[in-house]
Amino acid sequence: MTASPLATAPLLHIGPLSITEPVLVTWAIMILVTAGAALLSRSLSIAPTRRQTALELLVVTIDQQIRDTMQTGPATYRALIGTLFIFVLIANWSALVPGVTPPTAHIETDAALALIVLGATVFYAIRTRGMAGYLAAFAEPSWIMIPLNVVEQITRTFSLVVRLFGNVMSGVFVIGIILSLAGLLVPIPLMALDLLTGAVQAYIFSVLAMVFIGAAISDTHQQASIKKGEIS
Repeated sequence: MTASPLATAPLLHIGPLSITEPVLVTWAIMILVTAGAALLSRSLSIAPTRRQTALELLVVTIDQQIRDTMQTGPATYRALIGTLFIFVLIANWSALVPGVTPPTAHIETDAALALIVLGATVFYAIRTRGMAGYLAAFAEPSWIMIPLNVVEQITRTFSLVVRLFGNVMSGVFVIGIILSLAGLLVPIPLMALDLLTGAVQAYIFSVLAMVFIGAAISDTHQQASIKKGEIS
């Protein structure tokens, strides 16, 4: 029986659990992000240091993006959107570490991230509009649209998975081929391009998460505006 090309060999076993490289790298990134956030947010002061200024600039940028995209206050969504962006960014850039395949080049990681966005969309929609309002949104603008609106929820989630997986995996694949054929120095420009691609993909993933959540929490008029902006 032929093994799936997407299958990942386990590195170790903990009881019945198989631990693969994407799992180890993902946990390493989560520990890094948590420790980095604790370190950077420690000893904040009115007279900011360079470290605090850089941190505040990042937070202000995320807040402004949330305001522009979701047309709402950023405080409620800052932690989710900021964490998604930083995690995906570091995960994409982990490809630059020799011997490490970025977890976002594995479809199961991207599926987990997309399910987080889906869960957050449902959670914030119910909290903002109530269960009745959330379910009623599937019948907008007409009850005939219920099946299509349900399918749209599924296809949105699937598109997040495919977009992130396809772009990151293709970058890893191309650099790996060139590295095996041309040696160490030739792929360096492509690795620089991979940095840019990783940042762009993290930004796109975060913006799409904001678009989906913003559409779910808004009323019919705002949803039309958001969807129009997404298409354009």
